[in-house]
Amino acid sequence: MGIKTNQLNRSFRNFIKAQPMFFVATAAPTGRVNMSPKGLDSLRIASDTEILWLSVSGSGNETAAHVRQASRMTLMFCSYTGEPLILRVYGNADVFHAHDPEWADLLAQFPQYAGARNIYRLKIDLVTTSCGTSVPVMEVKRPRAETELEPWYAEMSPDQMNAFWRKKNVTSLDGEPTGLFLDDA
Repeated sequence: MGIKTNQLNRSFRNFIKAQPMFFVATAAPTGRVNMSPKGLDSLRIASDTEILWLSVSGSGNETAAHVRQASRMTLMFCSYTGEPLILRVYGNADVFHAHDPEWADLLAQFPQYAGARNIYRLKIDLVTTSCGTSVPVMEVKRPRAETELEPWYAEMSPDQMNAFWRKKNVTSLDGEPTGLFLDDA
């Protein structure tokens, strides 16, 4: 039987820190549900009831648009080695962009990644576990984000990054604004 609680304990914090990736799921009140895999050194456990994570640029920005409309967010962590476990963290999130006053302080908690685009603060209201025996045992061979994704953004000038964001990241698939720029809020 799985565990249900309203905060992270030491065992959960250690499990989260050991995972090479996690998944984020969000949904606006209407439209598409989004689930995305996340990697890099992009997650911080701020407390037993709060998680921060940094999102770098991508081909879309669904999470930001969804959180602006409905703050619900779920993070899922799976064990791919060792004992099986799935840990889900539920709560309400805020999204921060470079134009927000909190940005610099939040960004300072993460490595400097080219393409850093959004930071999310998840206030936890439920943590659950399930057995995870359906998740295959897998080996991480190499991180692609550090060798392929991040260097690609590092080659862009600030103007090129802004142009990319304006083309790909200012609205969701359903046409909702992400708030990435003050003028698209």
